[in-house]
Amino acid sequence: MKTQITAAALAGSFATALAMMTAASAAPVAPQPTMDKCYGISMKGQNDCAAGAGTTCAGTSKVDYQGNAWKYVAKGSCATMKTPKGTGSLMEIKS
Repeated sequence: MKTQITAAALAGSFATALAMMTAASAAPVAPQPTMDKCYGISMKGQNDCAAGAGTTCAGTSKVDYQGNAWKYVAKGSCATMKTPKGTGSLMEIKS
């Protein structure tokens, strides 16, 4: 009986945490003054916020390396990040 209660409590906690993470991913990521916004490097659904047509906020990019989707990276490192579509950019990459 004690094991079933513990399992139910853990499952409820996990479900709550998952719901909170999903809700949080729709909001903008807080500004990161020590980081650069790097366009064209994020994987599908892993951008940090809105960047143009096709994105609304964090986690909404439609494809890998979407040129109008950005992700925070360490200052000065963006242009050295290589992807199958080229390097990262501090400016939106026009398709």
